[in-house]
Amino acid sequence: MTEKIVLDPDSGIAPYEQLRTRLSELARSGALPVGHRLPTVRGFAEELGLAANTVAKAYRALEADGVIETRGRNGTFVAAAGGAAEQRAATAAQQYAETAERLGLTRQQALSLAEDAVRVAYGD
Repeated sequence: MTEKIVLDPDSGIAPYEQLRTRLSELARSGALPVGHRLPTVRGFAEELGLAANTVAKAYRALEADGVIETRGRNGTFVAAAGGAAEQRAATAAQQYAETAERLGLTRQQALSLAEDAVRVAYGD
């Protein structure tokens, strides 16, 4: 699996974040299918030349996002179709919209601010 994961030590982005982003992309694109078992934290860290804590941090973030799920001693697997992640994003979007409306922003102002935030987050 490491052939699909390339981390850039000079990118300025923390290794755990690069790993989290790449695994999320692979899961959402289907390159890592639902139910695919991921390597153990220690094994993956060894393959990638990272500290185990770095891989564990990425796994925790992915689990919080609903991209992967840990099944105790059975291992860590790609979760079903990112439903939890989309639900969390929809909830955050709803909260943002309600806050913007309470602050008296117009619909266009709220959309413009959201677009700017997305552009910055995705590096566009």
